[in-house]
Amino acid sequence: MKAHSELVRRCALDRLETIGPLSKEGFAELELAVERDIDSFVETPQTRAFQVVAEALPKAQPTKDDELLDDEAYVQERDRRRARLKRACDSALALDDRCLDARLLEAIMAEDDPEALFERLLSLWQGESGGLPTLEPDTSDAWSDVLSHPLLRLGAALSRAELETARYRASAEMASLVMSRMPHDELGCRHTCALAYARLEDEDAFGRLDASNDRHGDAWTHVARALLLYKLDRMPAAHRALLGFARLCEGGSYALLRPTYVEAYLPDRPEVRQGSFEEAQLALHEADPIVVDTPDFVAWAADQEGIVDGAVSFAEREGLDW
Repeated sequence: MKAHSELVRRCALDRLETIGPLSKEGFAELELAVERDIDSFVETPQTRAFQVVAEALPKAQPTKDDELLDDEAYVQERDRRRARLKRACDSALALDDRCLDARLLEAIMAEDDPEALFERLLSLWQGESGGLPTLEPDTSDAWSDVLSHPLLRLGAALSRAELETARYRASAEMASLVMSRMPHDELGCRHTCALAYARLEDEDAFGRLDASNDRHGDAWTHVARALLLYKLDRMPAAHRALLGFARLCEGGSYALLRPTYVEAYLPDRPEVRQGSFEEAQLALHEADPIVVDTPDFVAWAADQEGIVDGAVSFAEREGLDW
């Protein structure tokens, strides 16, 4: 979530309401002025509430230093970070009780149980908590309106929660709905969709999704393709897909054979470099419910030539445990 840039845009739009229409160049100048002195442009309770969330979010993210902590210390530090963010969300909601980003963050932090999180997110989506609006599909680009971002983030989070709780068809439908409003898929809903189609063994839908992205591969697509073909018992093709994932995603073999803990997204998937080890970790973290439901997949993968050797080599190179 690029919270700071969203805050700048919100402040500029607030000021636009006061001063009237500007040219494209004039609005760009206004945004530069906001960037230089943002506090002077926070003019509404709604924007003030978002500012509280935007400024708290960076402090809630894990740091490289956290990786050096033992398990107990790590959990304590994570809980401290979440407690600070929870206080910020409470403050934001005191300013604007309809601040959807604060509501979404509180829902995520309140629930470590996937089923309970799904219920909370579904309640938000349906409008049972404060009458929040639902999202209807059309041909516009909702992402171009910064005020639509919170609802789109909620839809993306709900689709991931549906995937994690084995609601695969609902997950694909929700991800597709959000994508229908975002032609450029800024929230990466195609990743969730790909995994859902793999579990549903829906090769046609997976193929259409892949083609819509110009077959521009990423870790989620590679993992989903390998799982899909394995579940369809197309073993030679599954083997090729697995090797493609291992070759194109740095440390992919290691991420598959040695899955690691990934913190809950606050509120959306962090940005990672395509083809990086971090991308492979995120993709396999999200694919975990499907991998668990396909218990022979990891054992089969480990038997494929080069997979274990690649994982060991990566571990040795990066100083990781094996």
